[in-house]
Amino acid sequence: MDIDFKKDDGLVPAIIQDHQTGDVLMLGFMNAASFEQTRATGEVVFFSRSRNKLWKKGESSGHVLKVREVRVDCDADALLVTVEAVGPGVCHEGYRSCFFRTIAADGTAEINAERTFAPEQVYGGEKTR
Repeated sequence: MDIDFKKDDGLVPAIIQDHQTGDVLMLGFMNAASFEQTRATGEVVFFSRSRNKLWKKGESSGHVLKVREVRVDCDADALLVTVEAVGPGVCHEGYRSCFFRTIAADGTAEINAERTFAPEQVYGGEKTR
């Protein structure tokens, strides 16, 4: 199957979902090289837009994402990657999922989860993406 990397500067969104619970853990982007590394290693590798380079999830935290299945949408320009998340969380802010806030009807954001790890102990003082 050929993924359509021609759109959006060679990037496709990759939705990361827990294979056991179905929870959406994060959204990242892949280019052809990161997709190939993901397939070859069995661990999720993204293209970091902020760093402008390949980034293996967990390279600094140890919280890797082991691939269970990769699905592609009907247009072949978006991926759904089901994973086994190794470690207490995926979010660089210390939560199991990056989707730890709910937007209320009045537009305010409410935290809907507990932190599962202390990010400053994992990443030090720097904010890592």
